[in-house]
Amino acid sequence: MRYYQVDGVREPRYSGSYWAEHRWGLPGVHCPQCDAVWSSNVDAYPSVDLSRLPDQEKYTARLEENYAEFERLREQVRPLVPPGVPLWPGTELGPLTGTAQGEFGPFFLYSSWLLLMRREALERLQAEGVQGLKGCRTELRFRQKNPPELLELELLPRGQAHPDCLPEYRPEPCTKCGRKGWKRPEELILRASSVPPELDAFRLEDFPTAIIASERFVETVRRLGYEQDILFRELPLR
Repeated sequence: MRYYQVDGVREPRYSGSYWAEHRWGLPGVHCPQCDAVWSSNVDAYPSVDLSRLPDQEKYTARLEENYAEFERLREQVRPLVPPGVPLWPGTELGPLTGTAQGEFGPFFLYSSWLLLMRREALERLQAEGVQGLKGCRTELRFRQKNPPELLELELLPRGQAHPDCLPEYRPEPCTKCGRKGWKRPEELILRASSVPPELDAFRLEDFPTAIIASERFVETVRRLGYEQDILFRELPLR
């Protein structure tokens, strides 16, 4: 199976745009060990509902200075998210909420890590046998009549980059907060043994800004004519 990185196009065919954020999230932190003040704001689990948890205001805060309090908030969330996923500072939760306008195609890639689809496109891909796609409702308000129903794909962190594409010197992540001191390489190589055979779209565990799609996903999208505003770049595996 071949695998591809999903990217947006420079000049989109469709005019759609939105201004929105997820309803909740874990706050950023000030780590008492490495002294970094940080928040990832990349991992998102839009299916998660925090409406019954206490401390609602803390799940909309930008920063939690007390690291022990951040850990408490994180543990309250853990039973509600997909099993085994990391919960980094800044992890976003709940539906994407805000306003939208314009025309949207089958896919809309607002950033390299947030992928929206029209419901009918997602259902067609699922009917064609593309595996592991979970579309979550958004709460985007349109002014126009007959707005599209846009879903956000909940993409799990599953694959890993191969060490051959990483910097030779890589400082160890902070043992307290897990923050890495190095960035995603320009040219990714996938670790073949880490690729999940049951998922046709996922994020990389170590670089969640990268969305990866399988050959089955890509071939189906191309066959259905859904490739207008996204690009696929094949990645090597080792």
